[in-house]
Amino acid sequence: MRKQLLTTVVGGLALTATLNPVLAMSQEHQNPFLAPYTTPYEIPPFEQIQYSDYIPALQQGIAEQKAAVEAIINNPEAPTFDNTVLAFEKSGDLLNRVMLVFSSLDESLSSPEMVEIAEVAYPAYSVHSDQMMMDDRLFQRFKTLYDNRDNLNLTGPRRRAVEEYYKSFVRAGALLDDAKKEELSKVNTRLTDLYLKFNKNLLNATNAYELVVDDPAKLAGLPASSIDQAADEAKARGHEGKWVFTLHAPSRLPLLQYADNRDLRRAMYEAYTSLASSGEYNNYPVINDILKTRAVKASLLGYPDYAAYMTANVMAKTTQAAEDLLLHIWQPAINRVADEVKEMQAVVDAEGGNFTIAPWDYYYYAEKVRRNKYNLDENEVRRYFALDNVRRGIFTMAERLYGITFTEMPDAPKYHPEVKVYDVKDAEGKHLAVFMTDYFPRESKRQGAWMSEFKGSFVDPDGTVGRPIIYNVGNFSRPTADAPALLTLDEVETMFHEFGHGLHGMLSRAALRSQSGTNVDRDFVELPSQIHEHWALEPELLKEYAFHYKTGEVIPDSLITKLQAASTHNQGFTTTELVGAALLDLQWGKLNPTEDVDVEAFERNVAGRLNMPAEVQFRYRSPYFKHIFGSDGYASGYYTYLWAEVLDSDGFELFAEKGIFDPETARSFRENILEAGGSEDPMTLYVRFRGHEPKVDALLRNRGLDPVKDPVKIDLSNIGGK
Repeated sequence: MRKQLLTTVVGGLALTATLNPVLAMSQEHQNPFLAPYTTPYEIPPFEQIQYSDYIPALQQGIAEQKAAVEAIINNPEAPTFDNTVLAFEKSGDLLNRVMLVFSSLDESLSSPEMVEIAEVAYPAYSVHSDQMMMDDRLFQRFKTLYDNRDNLNLTGPRRRAVEEYYKSFVRAGALLDDAKKEELSKVNTRLTDLYLKFNKNLLNATNAYELVVDDPAKLAGLPASSIDQAADEAKARGHEGKWVFTLHAPSRLPLLQYADNRDLRRAMYEAYTSLASSGEYNNYPVINDILKTRAVKASLLGYPDYAAYMTANVMAKTTQAAEDLLLHIWQPAINRVADEVKEMQAVVDAEGGNFTIAPWDYYYYAEKVRRNKYNLDENEVRRYFALDNVRRGIFTMAERLYGITFTEMPDAPKYHPEVKVYDVKDAEGKHLAVFMTDYFPRESKRQGAWMSEFKGSFVDPDGTVGRPIIYNVGNFSRPTADAPALLTLDEVETMFHEFGHGLHGMLSRAALRSQSGTNVDRDFVELPSQIHEHWALEPELLKEYAFHYKTGEVIPDSLITKLQAASTHNQGFTTTELVGAALLDLQWGKLNPTEDVDVEAFERNVAGRLNMPAEVQFRYRSPYFKHIFGSDGYASGYYTYLWAEVLDSDGFELFAEKGIFDPETARSFRENILEAGGSEDPMTLYVRFRGHEPKVDALLRNRGLDPVKDPVKIDLSNIGGK
């Protein structure tokens, strides 16, 4: 997942919130945000940053940008690209510097102090952004450029920037009257507050849960590494001599996949699927408030619903186009689930089990089927995927494809001791980017994995070049006393995925800040991340990074053959839970509720319309669906993972045909996709690389799913009774 950054432009606001003494500004301390960084490559000086620095720096950043924007507005010269668009892009340097650091640490190194700052910073940021984007004086300068764009001799990227900025102003409410602008600003502030509340509830609910085991017999089937981690967790939580499992993926998933004790699996499954849905951290009321507020926003901006508003601005263009793609995949996916369940039930019956496969059995019996069918045990596989080896694998892939190298900077500033920092250089040895990794879970970090930046890239007309600082965050299995961090296959693919986002940021050559790196359409941004997943299990690369953590033996051909044979194992389940969640997201976006919706009933209704298999749950149930309710980044846009997979599956077939490290194919992908950013229409860039528009059947081939000639017609209208 590429983390959604906050809006670039922000306007003036006087902050009057009273903060606790811990946030008070020290008279001796010099705020590091307020002067140029003197660190290598302008890495944020994390060790110098205090809680008390954020709000004053935010205030000054707002004031500086407000003055810069006033200068643009009052410029007596006619609007030009340089004195309007480029000046606007450069107007928020200090503010961006502060908020890029704060938004990152708020998610990866949270604390009560950060939560308190967030409750002031994000609303202020939102209000200020609205003031800029709704300022008619500023909008008129952009509109002048937009209306005359055919006569300005603009380069392709500059023309696109003018068009995209105009669209952004309109989508932000620039064409509304003053009363509606004020109402929209209040709506945006309300949404910001609700996202904060949703995320706070989710983090607290996740950290509050513990499954305590005091009988070692109940641990049968679990890998030693999982048992050791559970013992360490128990000790840390005051339950020494017992075992504690949490809802974090490195703890939850091995239990569901390997624990022989069915009651234990059920307890974990039910805890996860009811996360943040009751008690103190109940997100159901928050979801309802978000839905009603989004409906108001869509109506103010002239859209029939929020899904229409969100899809209009990306490649899909319409909610129907997104649904059509998902439904093309849906029937093949649930057909495969039926086959998978039959195979698993056969194992249950053969073992004398007197029960029918339930959702909490899926991971466990899917793993048994894999062992029986392919003679493949993931515990055996993990021994070849120590985290440091996998990191070597992603770096080797990048060097062979794009000629770039990674050199660790052990003395570089870092925000946590477990962070590693690298100097990235091109084939000529020139500095290209800084890359950081933060791979292990902790209570201060939200779940999941993501990529973002502490600094973007750009090339100004005067020749000034800014190179990016990119980071990847994960929640991978930790090392134990007896073994290094040994990654699951899913964790290996996740590391390659987030690194693909990282390459999109690190290799960017787009001149404009608004078009650099991952500043592309939401349903295009997952292409670089997902296509690089394909290299993870390619034999040619495996031989260069997959070594047994004890013996140093390279992964044997026999095991690689098993991995390839099992590469589409369990894809019915994986695809169904993903497509189901994407369709659920779109149905939420189509609602215009004025009264509270029964969230659980709505989910059941969507599942019923889809004829969703009883053994499979949505990948994320609504109370912990952070992608769509923790911000608006992927709201009515979770489908983009599948949309982009059509691109990546079709695109990787070219690498497979030419050679996975073919220099010319790699050069074309780098230049047309990774370096170009958002400087051209994404489909134009893709066709330039691939030679044709993508075909949906490539996704089905990649997942090993059989196409359906006459899929069942599914009616997704009026699910919520609107």
